[in-house]
Amino acid sequence: MNGSRGTGERDDRREQRLGPVVRRGDQMTAGTADQRLLDTRGPSDWVHGDPWRVLRIQSEFVEGFGALAELGPAVSVFGSARTPPGSPEYELGRRIGGGLVEAGFAVITGGGPGAMEAANRGASEAGGVSVGLGIELPFEQGLNEYVGIGINFRYFFVRKTMFVKYAQGFLVLPGGLGTLDELFEALTLVQTRKVTRFPIVLVGTDYWGGLVAWLRDTVVAQGKASPVDESLFHLTDDVDEAIALVTKP
Repeated sequence: MNGSRGTGERDDRREQRLGPVVRRGDQMTAGTADQRLLDTRGPSDWVHGDPWRVLRIQSEFVEGFGALAELGPAVSVFGSARTPPGSPEYELGRRIGGGLVEAGFAVITGGGPGAMEAANRGASEAGGVSVGLGIELPFEQGLNEYVGIGINFRYFFVRKTMFVKYAQGFLVLPGGLGTLDELFEALTLVQTRKVTRFPIVLVGTDYWGGLVAWLRDTVVAQGKASPVDESLFHLTDDVDEAIALVTKP
């Protein structure tokens, strides 16, 4: 009598361990987590839901931080993707990329063609670290051939974080809406003290002079910004001065 139990009693005492969870009796489930993972072919709508997007965003931050954590001193260089090779603006970017490397800095760009390629090319030719942070766009461009470390992002805001987090400052060549977006993002971060000591240098007085005049004569003059905000950036045509301003301790 003492050596046996009824079938029902034996079932009640069985248990199932699912990771940290223990299930017993009629609370046990069929199969294992691995089995359900590998066998299930359900609807795929979940890959477009916000919870999955959060994981994608997290993974982009993790990959970016991991790739750039040991980069060392760096400067982000911005400019138009439409700047043609061989043009004066292209050669300007190339000189800036090389000059930054000679000053002991890595060069970070958006990784595309034009002015970005020029700066990456100058850095690569000078034997320095050339970084390209690409972005998923409908008109896919891909990373230029002079990028030594390349990361492609889905989300602009993750990419912008990398531009700022791993750079000591910004050098801004003539560019379009994307360049303006990056410029004013940086100006806002400095103005609101979200970043400390972050020099921003506009290269090209003919190109940027009108914008600078509008900021001074309209935005500041009408009280939409403080006169102190005019000191948040520098304007120059001189490559050596631009590099000195953005790399000084």
